[in-house]
Amino acid sequence: MVYLTRVEHFNAAHRLYNENWSEEQNREVFGKCANANWHGHNYELHVTIKGDPHPETGFIFNAKTLGDLIKDVIIERADHRNLNMDVDFMKGKLTSAENFAIGIWNELRSHIENEGAQLHCVKLYETPRIYVEYFG
Repeated sequence: MVYLTRVEHFNAAHRLYNENWSEEQNREVFGKCANANWHGHNYELHVTIKGDPHPETGFIFNAKTLGDLIKDVIIERADHRNLNMDVDFMKGKLTSAENFAIGIWNELRSHIENEGAQLHCVKLYETPRIYVEYFG
């Protein structure tokens, strides 16, 4: 089994806010991230797939094709957008890094499987010091 990781970057804004809670409770739990005027991140997305190399190409997946897929399915929909308002697969969800990574996984998985590989991990850096990993 071989693992291939593609890294992409994008920027997006969001607000961590639970509508069932008071403003005070949201500020207490989410701090500055509950700011009514939003805040943003320079996200770094690592998508790792796995499979066996094809005997004719030596690839488990063409890296350029993987990059194009990530750009089409995720980056074009999330880059310079508001995750709470503009990104359809995040509508109605708390836009934590954890939930965002799960959403990215769900959007990418079938596309990758249709090409004969398996999605192994979505690693999403929200900041250089904070990231989440999701393995499905």
